[in-house]
Amino acid sequence: MLWVKIPNEVPYKMRVFAVAVCLLLPSLTFSSISPLRASDDVIDISSRRELIVDRLLIDNLQNIRLVLNRPRDEGVALQFDQPWEGLFCGYATVIKDGDLYRLYYRGSPKVGVDGNPGETYCYAESKDGIQWTKPELNLYEFQGSTKNNIVLADAAPVTHNFSPMLDSRPEVPAQERFKAIGGTMTSGLIAMVSPDGIHWKKLQEEPVIATESVPYNYMFDSQNVAFWSASEHKYLCYFRVFEGGIRRICRSTSDDFLNWSEPTLMEYRHDGGEAPIEHLYTNQTHPYFRAPHLYVSVAARFMPGRQVLSDAQADAINVSPQYFKDTSDAVLMTSRGGPFYDRTFLGGFVRPGIGAQNWVSRTNYPALNIVQTGSTEMSVYLNQDYAQPTSHLHRYSMRLDGFASAQAPYSGGELLTKPLTFSGHELSINFGTSAAGSVRVEIQDASGEPIPGFALSETVEQIGNEIDRVVTWKHGSDVTPLCGKPIRLRFVIKDADLYSFQFDDE
Repeated sequence: MLWVKIPNEVPYKMRVFAVAVCLLLPSLTFSSISPLRASDDVIDISSRRELIVDRLLIDNLQNIRLVLNRPRDEGVALQFDQPWEGLFCGYATVIKDGDLYRLYYRGSPKVGVDGNPGETYCYAESKDGIQWTKPELNLYEFQGSTKNNIVLADAAPVTHNFSPMLDSRPEVPAQERFKAIGGTMTSGLIAMVSPDGIHWKKLQEEPVIATESVPYNYMFDSQNVAFWSASEHKYLCYFRVFEGGIRRICRSTSDDFLNWSEPTLMEYRHDGGEAPIEHLYTNQTHPYFRAPHLYVSVAARFMPGRQVLSDAQADAINVSPQYFKDTSDAVLMTSRGGPFYDRTFLGGFVRPGIGAQNWVSRTNYPALNIVQTGSTEMSVYLNQDYAQPTSHLHRYSMRLDGFASAQAPYSGGELLTKPLTFSGHELSINFGTSAAGSVRVEIQDASGEPIPGFALSETVEQIGNEIDRVVTWKHGSDVTPLCGKPIRLRFVIKDADLYSFQFDDE
Protein backbone atom coordinates (compact mmCIF):
# COMPACT_ATOMS: atom_id res chain seq x y z
CA MET A 1 0.00 0.00 0.00
CA LEU A 2 1.21 3.52 -0.81
CA TRP A 3 0.72 6.27 1.80
CA VAL A 4 0.98 9.88 0.69
CA LYS A 5 0.40 12.89 2.94
CA ILE A 6 -1.12 15.89 1.16
CA PRO A 7 -0.68 19.18 3.04
CA ASN A 8 -3.87 21.05 3.89
CA GLU A 9 -2.63 24.20 2.18
CA VAL A 10 -2.76 22.44 -1.21
CA PRO A 11 -5.89 23.66 -3.09
CA TYR A 12 -8.85 21.29 -3.08
CA LYS A 13 -8.77 20.55 -6.85
CA MET A 14 -5.06 19.74 -6.69
CA ARG A 15 -5.62 17.43 -3.72
CA VAL A 16 -8.34 15.56 -5.65
CA PHE A 17 -5.99 15.22 -8.64
CA ALA A 18 -3.21 13.89 -6.41
CA VAL A 19 -5.53 11.31 -4.86
CA ALA A 20 -6.59 10.15 -8.34
CA VAL A 21 -2.98 9.72 -9.39
CA CYS A 22 -2.22 7.72 -6.23
CA LEU A 23 -5.17 5.42 -6.90
CA LEU A 24 -3.83 4.73 -10.37
CA LEU A 25 -0.23 4.10 -9.34
CA PRO A 26 -0.64 0.43 -8.36
CA SER A 27 -1.72 -0.39 -11.92
CA LEU A 28 1.28 1.33 -13.50
CA THR A 29 4.54 -0.47 -14.16
CA PHE A 30 7.92 1.16 -13.70
CA SER A 31 8.47 1.27 -17.46
CA SER A 32 5.24 3.21 -17.97
CA ILE A 33 6.30 6.11 -15.74
CA SER A 34 10.01 6.27 -16.49
CA PRO A 35 11.24 9.40 -18.35
CA LEU A 36 12.06 7.44 -21.51
CA ARG A 37 10.51 4.06 -22.12
CA ALA A 38 11.93 1.48 -24.47
CA SER A 39 8.75 1.91 -26.52
CA ASP A 40 9.24 5.68 -26.88
CA ASP A 41 10.36 6.87 -30.31
CA VAL A 42 14.14 7.11 -30.43
CA ILE A 43 15.23 7.84 -33.97
CA ASP A 44 18.40 6.14 -35.15
CA ILE A 45 20.14 8.45 -37.62
CA SER A 46 23.37 6.40 -37.65
CA SER A 47 25.91 8.48 -39.60
CA ARG A 48 23.39 9.85 -42.10
CA ARG A 49 23.34 13.49 -43.05
CA GLU A 50 20.09 15.05 -41.89
CA LEU A 51 18.69 18.12 -43.64
CA ILE A 52 16.39 20.69 -42.10
CA VAL A 53 13.59 20.09 -44.62
CA ASP A 54 10.89 18.59 -42.40
CA ARG A 55 10.02 18.21 -38.72
CA LEU A 56 10.88 14.53 -38.29
CA LEU A 57 13.78 15.16 -35.89
CA ILE A 58 12.53 18.42 -34.37
CA ASP A 59 10.93 18.36 -30.93
CA ASN A 60 10.78 22.06 -30.17
CA LEU A 61 11.53 25.42 -31.78
CA GLN A 62 11.94 28.62 -29.78
CA ASN A 63 12.16 31.85 -31.78
CA ILE A 64 13.33 29.88 -34.81
CA ARG A 65 11.49 29.39 -38.06
CA LEU A 66 11.98 26.89 -40.86
CA VAL A 67 12.50 28.81 -44.08
CA LEU A 68 12.47 27.75 -47.72
CA ASN A 69 15.60 28.99 -49.51
CA ARG A 70 14.84 29.76 -53.14
CA PRO A 71 17.53 28.94 -55.73
CA ARG A 72 19.54 31.61 -57.53
CA ASP A 73 18.89 32.25 -61.24
CA GLU A 74 21.98 31.31 -63.27
CA GLY A 75 20.53 31.89 -66.74
CA VAL A 76 20.02 29.73 -69.80
CA ALA A 77 21.75 26.35 -69.68
CA LEU A 78 20.78 25.01 -73.12
CA GLN A 79 18.77 26.43 -76.01
CA PHE A 80 16.36 24.09 -77.79
CA ASP A 81 17.20 25.68 -81.10
CA GLN A 82 17.68 22.80 -83.54
CA PRO A 83 14.99 21.80 -86.06
CA TRP A 84 14.42 18.44 -84.32
CA GLU A 85 14.11 20.09 -80.88
CA GLY A 86 11.78 23.08 -80.91
CA LEU A 87 8.94 24.64 -78.99
CA PHE A 88 7.66 21.57 -77.18
CA CYS A 89 10.87 20.16 -75.74
CA GLY A 90 10.37 18.95 -72.21
CA TYR A 91 10.54 16.18 -69.59
CA ALA A 92 14.28 16.57 -69.10
CA THR A 93 16.57 14.42 -66.95
CA VAL A 94 20.05 15.37 -65.71
CA ILE A 95 22.38 12.57 -64.56
CA LYS A 96 25.80 13.02 -63.00
CA ASP A 97 27.80 10.00 -64.14
CA GLY A 98 31.22 10.33 -62.50
CA ASP A 99 32.86 13.37 -64.09
CA LEU A 100 30.31 13.52 -66.90
CA TYR A 101 26.93 15.23 -66.79
CA ARG A 102 24.29 13.76 -69.10
CA LEU A 103 21.12 15.56 -70.18
CA TYR A 104 18.12 13.92 -71.86
CA TYR A 105 15.12 15.86 -73.15
CA ARG A 106 12.22 15.39 -75.53
CA GLY A 107 12.54 16.80 -79.03
CA SER A 108 9.17 18.01 -80.34
CA PRO A 109 9.12 20.89 -82.82
CA LYS A 110 5.37 20.62 -83.52
CA VAL A 111 2.36 20.29 -81.29
CA GLY A 112 0.81 16.83 -81.43
CA VAL A 113 -0.94 14.15 -79.44
CA ASP A 114 0.95 12.46 -76.63
CA GLY A 115 3.21 9.71 -77.93
CA ASN A 116 3.08 10.70 -81.60
CA PRO A 117 5.85 9.37 -83.92
CA GLY A 118 7.35 12.85 -84.36
CA GLU A 119 8.61 12.92 -80.77
CA THR A 120 12.26 11.99 -80.19
CA TYR A 121 14.69 12.15 -77.31
CA CYS A 122 17.81 14.28 -77.46
CA TYR A 123 21.09 14.19 -75.57
CA ALA A 124 23.65 16.73 -74.35
CA GLU A 125 26.83 16.49 -72.27
CA SER A 126 28.77 18.67 -69.87
CA LYS A 127 31.96 18.50 -67.82
CA ASP A 128 30.64 20.81 -65.11
CA GLY A 129 26.84 20.90 -65.41
CA ILE A 130 27.07 24.52 -66.54
CA GLN A 131 28.35 24.56 -70.13
CA TRP A 132 26.61 22.00 -72.35
CA THR A 133 27.39 20.58 -75.79
CA LYS A 134 25.24 18.58 -78.22
CA PRO A 135 27.30 15.73 -79.67
CA GLU A 136 26.63 14.40 -83.17
CA LEU A 137 25.54 10.88 -82.36
CA ASN A 138 24.78 9.69 -85.90
CA LEU A 139 22.17 7.27 -84.58
CA TYR A 140 18.90 8.45 -86.15
CA GLU A 141 18.05 10.32 -89.31
CA PHE A 142 16.22 13.64 -89.29
CA GLN A 143 15.36 15.31 -92.59
CA GLY A 144 17.91 13.22 -94.44
CA SER A 145 20.85 13.62 -92.02
CA THR A 146 22.14 11.73 -88.98
CA LYS A 147 24.22 14.70 -87.81
CA ASN A 148 22.18 15.36 -84.73
CA ASN A 149 22.02 14.62 -81.01
CA ILE A 150 18.95 12.37 -81.15
CA VAL A 151 19.53 9.48 -78.76
CA LEU A 152 16.18 7.73 -79.23
CA ALA A 153 13.64 7.78 -82.08
CA ASP A 154 11.14 5.46 -83.73
CA ALA A 155 10.11 4.35 -80.24
CA ALA A 156 6.73 6.05 -79.75
CA PRO A 157 5.08 6.37 -77.30
CA VAL A 158 8.18 5.88 -75.10
CA THR A 159 9.68 9.01 -76.64
CA HIS A 160 6.86 11.11 -75.21
CA ASN A 161 8.26 10.92 -71.66
CA PHE A 162 11.42 8.81 -71.73
CA SER A 163 12.92 9.05 -68.23
CA PRO A 164 16.37 7.46 -67.73
CA MET A 165 18.20 6.60 -64.51
CA LEU A 166 21.70 5.48 -63.57
CA ASP A 167 21.11 2.21 -61.75
CA SER A 168 23.04 2.25 -58.46
CA ARG A 169 21.90 -1.20 -57.34
CA PRO A 170 24.92 -3.30 -56.29
CA GLU A 171 26.02 -5.85 -58.89
CA VAL A 172 23.68 -4.54 -61.58
CA PRO A 173 24.58 -6.15 -64.94
CA ALA A 174 26.84 -3.93 -67.05
CA GLN A 175 24.42 -4.02 -69.99
CA GLU A 176 21.69 -2.62 -67.71
CA ARG A 177 23.75 0.09 -66.03
CA PHE A 178 21.23 2.62 -67.35
CA LYS A 179 17.50 2.01 -67.19
CA ALA A 180 14.54 4.07 -68.33
CA ILE A 181 10.76 4.03 -68.43
CA GLY A 182 8.35 5.75 -70.75
CA GLY A 183 4.96 5.38 -72.33
CA THR A 184 1.35 6.49 -72.20
CA MET A 185 -1.92 5.00 -71.02
CA THR A 186 -2.30 3.15 -74.32
CA SER A 187 1.03 1.35 -73.91
CA GLY A 188 1.66 1.21 -70.17
CA LEU A 189 5.14 1.98 -68.87
CA ILE A 190 7.81 0.37 -71.05
CA ALA A 191 11.27 -0.37 -69.59
CA MET A 192 14.47 0.17 -71.56
CA VAL A 193 18.12 -0.52 -70.72
CA SER A 194 21.52 0.69 -71.92
CA PRO A 195 25.17 -0.07 -71.10
CA ASP A 196 26.35 3.47 -71.91
CA GLY A 197 23.36 5.81 -71.75
CA ILE A 198 23.46 6.21 -75.55
CA HIS A 199 22.35 2.93 -77.09
CA TRP A 200 18.98 1.77 -75.79
CA LYS A 201 16.82 -1.32 -76.19
CA LYS A 202 13.66 -2.63 -74.58
CA LEU A 203 14.09 -4.72 -71.45
CA GLN A 204 11.04 -6.69 -72.58
CA GLU A 205 8.21 -6.18 -75.04
CA GLU A 206 5.45 -6.09 -72.42
CA PRO A 207 5.04 -3.05 -70.17
CA VAL A 208 6.50 -3.42 -66.70
CA ILE A 209 3.57 -1.45 -65.26
CA ALA A 210 0.47 -2.17 -67.31
CA THR A 211 -2.42 0.22 -67.59
CA GLU A 212 -4.89 -2.34 -66.26
CA SER A 213 -2.82 -2.75 -63.08
CA VAL A 214 -3.44 0.89 -62.07
CA PRO A 215 -6.87 1.52 -60.49
CA TYR A 216 -7.34 5.03 -61.89
CA ASN A 217 -9.04 6.47 -64.95
CA TYR A 218 -6.07 8.22 -66.53
CA MET A 219 -2.32 7.85 -66.02
CA PHE A 220 1.28 7.99 -67.31
CA ASP A 221 0.88 11.01 -69.61
CA SER A 222 3.72 13.06 -68.03
CA GLN A 223 7.25 12.20 -66.91
CA ASN A 224 7.23 9.10 -64.67
CA VAL A 225 10.40 8.41 -62.68
CA ALA A 226 12.15 5.37 -61.24
CA PHE A 227 15.29 4.81 -59.18
CA TRP A 228 17.03 2.29 -56.95
CA SER A 229 16.57 3.08 -53.25
CA ALA A 230 19.59 2.09 -51.17
CA SER A 231 17.61 2.69 -47.97
CA GLU A 232 14.60 0.59 -48.95
CA HIS A 233 16.60 -1.93 -51.04
CA LYS A 234 14.04 -1.74 -53.83
CA TYR A 235 13.34 0.00 -57.08
CA LEU A 236 10.77 2.75 -56.68
CA CYS A 237 8.57 4.26 -59.36
CA TYR A 238 6.59 7.47 -58.95
CA PHE A 239 4.07 8.07 -61.72
CA ARG A 240 1.21 10.40 -62.58
CA VAL A 241 -2.47 9.53 -62.31
CA PHE A 242 -5.77 11.39 -62.14
CA GLU A 243 -7.82 11.03 -58.97
CA GLY A 244 -10.97 13.05 -58.48
CA GLY A 245 -10.07 15.14 -61.51
CA ILE A 246 -6.74 16.23 -59.99
CA ARG A 247 -3.25 15.24 -61.12
CA ARG A 248 -1.86 13.03 -58.36
CA ILE A 249 1.17 10.79 -57.79
CA CYS A 250 1.30 7.04 -57.22
CA ARG A 251 4.18 4.96 -55.92
CA SER A 252 5.07 1.36 -56.75
CA THR A 253 8.03 -0.83 -55.71
CA SER A 254 9.95 -3.66 -57.32
CA ASP A 255 12.82 -6.04 -56.56
CA ASP A 256 13.81 -6.60 -60.18
CA PHE A 257 12.42 -3.68 -62.26
CA LEU A 258 10.08 -6.14 -64.00
CA ASN A 259 7.46 -6.98 -61.40
CA TRP A 260 5.93 -4.03 -59.59
CA SER A 261 3.68 -3.81 -56.56
CA GLU A 262 0.13 -2.53 -56.61
CA PRO A 263 0.32 1.28 -56.77
CA THR A 264 -0.24 3.38 -53.66
CA LEU A 265 -1.65 6.90 -53.95
CA MET A 266 0.69 9.40 -52.30
CA GLU A 267 -0.68 11.73 -49.63
CA TYR A 268 0.69 15.10 -48.53
CA ARG A 269 1.47 16.23 -44.96
CA HIS A 270 1.93 19.75 -43.63
CA ASP A 271 2.55 20.74 -39.99
CA GLY A 272 1.14 17.51 -38.63
CA GLY A 273 -1.98 17.64 -40.81
CA GLU A 274 -2.95 17.23 -44.43
CA ALA A 275 -1.57 19.57 -47.09
CA PRO A 276 -3.76 21.04 -49.82
CA ILE A 277 -4.30 18.79 -52.83
CA GLU A 278 -2.96 20.61 -55.89
CA HIS A 279 -2.32 19.56 -59.47
CA LEU A 280 1.25 18.23 -59.63
CA TYR A 281 2.11 17.66 -63.26
CA THR A 282 5.52 16.03 -62.75
CA ASN A 283 6.95 14.85 -59.44
CA GLN A 284 10.72 14.48 -60.16
CA THR A 285 11.27 12.41 -57.01
CA HIS A 286 14.85 11.23 -56.51
CA PRO A 287 17.33 10.40 -53.71
CA TYR A 288 19.28 13.45 -52.63
CA PHE A 289 22.90 12.67 -53.48
CA ARG A 290 24.32 13.75 -50.09
CA ALA A 291 21.60 12.00 -48.10
CA PRO A 292 20.10 9.23 -50.27
CA HIS A 293 17.64 8.11 -47.59
CA LEU A 294 15.87 11.43 -48.23
CA TYR A 295 13.91 11.66 -51.46
CA VAL A 296 13.63 15.17 -52.83
CA SER A 297 10.80 16.08 -55.16
CA VAL A 298 10.95 19.33 -57.11
CA ALA A 299 7.50 19.02 -58.59
CA ALA A 300 5.74 21.03 -61.29
CA ARG A 301 2.65 22.65 -59.76
CA PHE A 302 0.06 23.24 -62.46
CA MET A 303 -2.71 25.81 -62.07
CA PRO A 304 -5.25 24.99 -64.81
CA GLY A 305 -7.25 27.94 -66.07
CA ARG A 306 -5.24 30.48 -64.05
CA GLN A 307 -4.54 32.77 -67.01
CA VAL A 308 -2.17 35.72 -66.63
CA LEU A 309 -1.53 36.88 -70.21
CA SER A 310 -3.90 38.71 -72.51
CA ASP A 311 -4.21 37.69 -76.16
CA ALA A 312 -2.05 40.67 -77.11
CA GLN A 313 0.70 39.66 -74.67
CA ALA A 314 0.60 36.10 -75.97
CA ASP A 315 0.92 37.31 -79.56
CA ALA A 316 3.90 39.49 -78.62
CA ILE A 317 5.94 36.51 -77.39
CA ASN A 318 4.71 34.26 -80.23
CA VAL A 319 3.51 31.50 -77.92
CA SER A 320 1.64 28.65 -79.58
CA PRO A 321 -2.14 29.17 -79.44
CA GLN A 322 -3.90 27.79 -76.35
CA TYR A 323 -0.60 27.50 -74.44
CA PHE A 324 -1.06 30.58 -72.28
CA LYS A 325 -4.30 29.69 -70.48
CA ASP A 326 -2.62 28.25 -67.36
CA THR A 327 0.34 28.93 -65.08
CA SER A 328 2.85 26.71 -63.29
CA ASP A 329 5.84 26.84 -60.96
CA ALA A 330 8.09 24.47 -59.00
CA VAL A 331 7.39 23.35 -55.43
CA LEU A 332 9.55 21.38 -52.98
CA MET A 333 8.45 18.17 -51.30
CA THR A 334 10.39 15.46 -49.48
CA SER A 335 9.77 11.85 -48.54
CA ARG A 336 11.53 9.26 -46.42
CA GLY A 337 9.70 6.35 -48.00
CA GLY A 338 6.14 5.14 -47.79
CA PRO A 339 2.97 6.77 -49.13
CA PHE A 340 3.62 10.32 -47.90
CA TYR A 341 5.27 13.49 -49.10
CA ASP A 342 6.11 16.17 -46.57
CA ARG A 343 5.07 19.55 -47.91
CA THR A 344 6.75 21.50 -45.14
CA PHE A 345 6.67 24.55 -47.42
CA LEU A 346 3.54 25.24 -49.44
CA GLY A 347 4.93 28.25 -51.32
CA GLY A 348 6.73 28.20 -54.63
CA PHE A 349 10.31 26.90 -54.62
CA VAL A 350 11.14 28.47 -57.99
CA ARG A 351 8.74 31.27 -58.87
CA PRO A 352 8.09 32.32 -62.46
CA GLY A 353 10.44 35.10 -63.52
CA ILE A 354 9.79 38.60 -64.78
CA GLY A 355 8.36 38.76 -68.29
CA ALA A 356 5.34 37.38 -70.11
CA GLN A 357 7.31 34.39 -71.42
CA ASN A 358 7.43 32.95 -67.90
CA TRP A 359 3.64 32.92 -67.43
CA VAL A 360 2.49 30.48 -70.08
CA SER A 361 1.15 26.94 -69.79
CA ARG A 362 3.56 24.15 -68.88
CA THR A 363 6.61 26.33 -68.42
CA ASN A 364 8.87 26.21 -65.33
CA TYR A 365 8.71 22.40 -65.27
CA PRO A 366 11.76 21.07 -63.35
CA ALA A 367 14.13 18.52 -64.82
CA LEU A 368 14.64 15.28 -62.93
CA ASN A 369 17.55 15.24 -60.43
CA ILE A 370 19.52 17.85 -58.54
CA VAL A 371 23.27 17.54 -59.14
CA GLN A 372 26.41 19.01 -57.62
CA THR A 373 27.98 21.66 -59.85
CA GLY A 374 30.70 23.06 -57.58
CA SER A 375 32.51 22.43 -54.32
CA THR A 376 29.75 24.19 -52.37
CA GLU A 377 27.00 24.34 -55.00
CA MET A 378 24.27 22.22 -56.53
CA SER A 379 21.91 22.95 -59.40
CA VAL A 380 18.33 22.35 -60.46
CA TYR A 381 17.21 22.85 -64.06
CA LEU A 382 13.84 24.07 -65.35
CA ASN A 383 12.23 23.86 -68.77
CA GLN A 384 11.22 27.43 -69.66
CA ASP A 385 9.60 29.46 -72.45
CA TYR A 386 7.49 26.44 -73.33
CA ALA A 387 5.63 26.56 -76.68
CA GLN A 388 7.74 29.57 -77.71
CA PRO A 389 10.62 30.01 -80.18
CA THR A 390 12.89 30.78 -77.19
CA SER A 391 12.24 27.41 -75.52
CA HIS A 392 15.23 26.39 -73.40
CA LEU A 393 16.55 24.74 -70.25
CA HIS A 394 17.37 27.14 -67.40
CA ARG A 395 19.76 26.55 -64.48
CA TYR A 396 19.29 27.59 -60.86
CA SER A 397 21.89 27.09 -58.12
CA MET A 398 21.88 26.79 -54.34
CA ARG A 399 24.31 25.81 -51.60
CA LEU A 400 24.74 22.13 -50.82
CA ASP A 401 21.93 20.96 -48.52
CA GLY A 402 20.44 24.44 -48.89
CA PHE A 403 16.83 23.64 -49.74
CA ALA A 404 15.72 24.97 -46.37
CA SER A 405 17.15 26.00 -43.02
CA ALA A 406 16.40 26.65 -39.38
CA GLN A 407 16.81 30.41 -39.14
CA ALA A 408 17.21 32.47 -35.98
CA PRO A 409 17.10 36.27 -35.70
CA TYR A 410 19.62 38.51 -33.95
CA SER A 411 17.83 37.97 -30.63
CA GLY A 412 18.56 34.26 -30.92
CA GLY A 413 16.58 31.05 -30.73
CA GLU A 414 16.83 27.34 -30.04
CA LEU A 415 16.11 24.08 -31.84
CA LEU A 416 15.81 20.91 -29.76
CA THR A 417 15.75 17.51 -31.44
CA LYS A 418 13.75 14.49 -30.46
CA PRO A 419 15.68 11.65 -28.78
CA LEU A 420 18.01 10.03 -31.29
CA THR A 421 20.92 7.63 -31.52
CA PHE A 422 23.90 7.92 -33.83
CA SER A 423 27.18 6.36 -34.86
CA GLY A 424 30.26 8.45 -35.54
CA HIS A 425 33.22 10.26 -34.05
CA GLU A 426 32.40 13.92 -34.71
CA LEU A 427 29.41 16.15 -35.27
CA SER A 428 29.53 18.31 -38.39
CA ILE A 429 27.15 21.12 -39.30
CA ASN A 430 26.32 23.02 -42.49
CA PHE A 431 25.61 26.57 -41.34
CA GLY A 432 26.03 30.26 -42.01
CA THR A 433 26.13 33.16 -39.55
CA SER A 434 26.39 36.91 -39.73
CA ALA A 435 29.49 38.58 -38.33
CA ALA A 436 27.64 38.91 -35.03
CA GLY A 437 25.89 35.53 -35.21
CA SER A 438 26.78 32.09 -33.95
CA VAL A 439 25.74 28.46 -33.53
CA ARG A 440 26.34 26.56 -30.30
CA VAL A 441 25.50 22.91 -29.72
CA GLU A 442 24.67 21.20 -26.46
CA ILE A 443 24.23 17.43 -26.24
CA GLN A 444 21.64 16.30 -23.71
CA ASP A 445 20.52 12.92 -22.49
CA ALA A 446 17.10 11.71 -23.59
CA SER A 447 15.38 13.38 -20.63
CA GLY A 448 16.84 16.76 -21.53
CA GLU A 449 19.69 17.01 -19.04
CA PRO A 450 23.04 18.33 -20.37
CA ILE A 451 25.68 15.61 -20.59
CA PRO A 452 28.88 16.56 -18.73
CA GLY A 453 31.51 17.66 -21.21
CA PHE A 454 28.87 18.59 -23.81
CA ALA A 455 26.90 21.26 -21.94
CA LEU A 456 26.22 24.66 -23.46
CA SER A 457 28.77 26.24 -21.12
CA GLU A 458 31.42 23.90 -22.53
CA THR A 459 30.67 24.30 -26.23
CA VAL A 460 32.89 26.32 -28.56
CA GLU A 461 30.94 28.99 -30.43
CA GLN A 462 30.79 28.35 -34.19
CA ILE A 463 31.02 31.48 -36.35
CA GLY A 464 31.32 31.57 -40.14
CA ASN A 465 29.76 30.06 -43.26
CA GLU A 466 30.78 26.48 -44.10
CA ILE A 467 29.37 23.33 -45.61
CA ASP A 468 31.06 20.97 -43.13
CA ARG A 469 32.26 22.46 -39.83
CA VAL A 470 33.19 20.09 -37.01
CA VAL A 471 31.57 21.12 -33.71
CA THR A 472 33.90 21.26 -30.71
CA TRP A 473 33.63 21.54 -26.95
CA LYS A 474 36.31 22.42 -24.41
CA HIS A 475 37.57 18.83 -24.43
CA GLY A 476 37.61 18.61 -28.25
CA SER A 477 35.31 17.12 -30.87
CA ASP A 478 35.15 13.41 -29.99
CA VAL A 479 31.58 12.19 -29.42
CA THR A 480 32.41 8.47 -29.58
CA PRO A 481 31.43 7.77 -25.93
CA LEU A 482 27.85 8.77 -26.79
CA CYS A 483 27.45 6.41 -29.77
CA GLY A 484 24.35 4.25 -29.53
CA LYS A 485 22.97 6.13 -26.52
CA PRO A 486 19.72 8.13 -26.73
CA ILE A 487 20.60 11.82 -26.86
CA ARG A 488 19.11 15.14 -27.86
CA LEU A 489 20.83 17.95 -29.73
CA ARG A 490 20.18 21.50 -28.57
CA PHE A 491 21.14 24.07 -31.20
CA VAL A 492 21.38 27.60 -29.82
CA ILE A 493 21.42 29.89 -32.84
CA LYS A 494 21.84 33.67 -33.22
CA ASP A 495 21.43 35.53 -36.54
CA ALA A 496 22.29 32.36 -38.44
CA ASP A 497 20.97 29.48 -40.54
CA LEU A 498 21.41 25.77 -39.88
CA TYR A 499 21.02 23.67 -43.04
CA SER A 500 22.06 20.18 -42.01
CA PHE A 501 24.07 18.12 -39.54
CA GLN A 502 25.82 14.75 -39.55
CA PHE A 503 27.70 12.51 -37.18
CA ASP A 504 30.74 11.61 -39.25
CA ASP A 505 32.07 8.07 -38.86
CA GLU A 506 35.11 8.50 -41.10
